[in-house]
Amino acid sequence: MTDVAANVARVRERIAAAARRSGRRAEEVTLVAVTKGVDLPRILAAVTCGVTDFGENRVQEAVPKITASRAQGLRTRWHMVGHLQRNKARAAVQVFEVVHSVDSAALAAALSQRAAASGRVVEALVQVNVAREPQKFGVAPGALLSVLQAMAGLPALRMIGLMTVAPYSDDPQVARTVFRRLRELRDDMARAGATPSLKHLSMGMSDDFEIGVEEGATLVRIGRALFDPAHAL
Repeated sequence: MTDVAANVARVRERIAAAARRSGRRAEEVTLVAVTKGVDLPRILAAVTCGVTDFGENRVQEAVPKITASRAQGLRTRWHMVGHLQRNKARAAVQVFEVVHSVDSAALAAALSQRAAASGRVVEALVQVNVAREPQKFGVAPGALLSVLQAMAGLPALRMIGLMTVAPYSDDPQVARTVFRRLRELRDDMARAGATPSLKHLSMGMSDDFEIGVEEGATLVRIGRALFDPAHAL
C-alpha cells in the first residue's frame, strides 16, 4: 500500500502549505479520509500513516468497515459526510461520532432523539447550500439562523460547525467564493448570538481542499487524492 502512504504524505504537505499561505498552522486542520468504495486494507494503510478520522457517504457501506476497524482495536473516529435520511438516524448514531450533513431541523431532532436513546451524544455540522444548487442538499443561507435556533437545546446533539460542497468548476475562484461565504456565515451566526460555539468549517475535497484551507477550513473531506493509486504517480 505504498501508494496510500505517498498520497497521505503529499496531501499533508499540501494542507500545510495552504495553511502557511493563510497564516495558519497545519494542526488547525483535520484530515478526514473519505472511504467511499475503499476496502479495509487500504483504510488500514491510512491508519498506519497516522490518519485517525475517516468519512463515509452511506450508512450501509460504513457499518461493516467501522465494525471491522473497531474489532481490530483501531483508534479511529468516523464521520458521516453524505446525505442522511431521517429513517437512517438510528443506524447513524450507532456508528458515527460526527455527522457533517445535517440539512434540516427535523433531521437534527431525529438524530438527537436516537442518540439520547442510545446514551450517546453526537457532534454535528449543518450543511449549507451556499451556491444554492438545486440538485444539492443543504440549508439555504437565508434560513440558517432560524434552523440553528430550532436546533438549540437538543440534548444529544452538539452542533460544532457548518459544512458545504462547492460547485464543480475549472475556475478556483468559484470554490473560493463559496468557502469564504461559509466562513462569513459562521461569523454572522456568532455575532447574532445564536451559535457562539460553531468553531468548525467542513469544506474542501480532493479538487479544492487547498482553497478550503486558505479560507478557514478546519475539516477537509478527501477521498480520491488519498486512495486513488494514480495520485501517487
